[in-house]
Amino acid sequence: MSDQTKDQIRQNVRSRYKEIALQEVNQNSCCSSGSTCCGTSNDNKEISAKLGYSDVELSMVPEGANLGLGCGNPQAIADLKPGEVVLDLGSGGGFDCFLAARQVTETGFVIGVDMTPEMISRARDNAEKGGFTNTEFRLGEIEYLPVADNYVDVIISNCVINLSLDKPQVFKEAFRVLKSGGRIAVSDIVATIELPLGNKDELGDFYSGCVLGASSVDELELILQQSGFSQISIEPKDESREFIKNWVAGANIEDYIVSAVIKAVKP
Repeated sequence: MSDQTKDQIRQNVRSRYKEIALQEVNQNSCCSSGSTCCGTSNDNKEISAKLGYSDVELSMVPEGANLGLGCGNPQAIADLKPGEVVLDLGSGGGFDCFLAARQVTETGFVIGVDMTPEMISRARDNAEKGGFTNTEFRLGEIEYLPVADNYVDVIISNCVINLSLDKPQVFKEAFRVLKSGGRIAVSDIVATIELPLGNKDELGDFYSGCVLGASSVDELELILQQSGFSQISIEPKDESREFIKNWVAGANIEDYIVSAVIKAVKP
């Protein structure tokens, strides 16, 4: 893939999530025409419930933070503890950050990083609206994190790493910013078989729709190993096919990708 194509895909992804970030708070659907990392329902709470969020969790965040994005519930698998520093890769409107912030309490801290300025603005507004004082949202790319070395206890992410065109660099950065003994707890999609695409013009839409950027389990395991991680666990969730099939109508993408829980530890 040429550098020009990569840049076009990156701009397509940024444009798609800018559009989502600029929606009115009272407009529930995160979906516009084309595919995104969400279903086709107009009820973001319904979408999130299917991803594993409880009614209690859905009631704990400011209105407008839940954009119906994602493919799992990463903070639920992260075993967060009071006092920990958490980093969310691709934090969007701040949904998972706010849930994590309650778990780590005021003695902990949560940093959200997103490459879309409009998402950062929305998340900061949501934090102020919800009275969250232990969250911070930083503009940046997950391949080049604006975070100091050995600073973070836990990294979470929800259906974002697949959007990156340089996953080895993402996990290299994750390893850098984690403390020794720190861990990653990520919900993302993995490829089960190669997705056939006949039209190259679809590349950008399929990337921003969390479809084409999925790596296989073997590929991810190798990347994590080469980045220095140990205790690697990648657990595909076959039941995720039920909501994934709605991401791209009529494309049967659930035959090619599933959601997975990805965990690893920095020795």
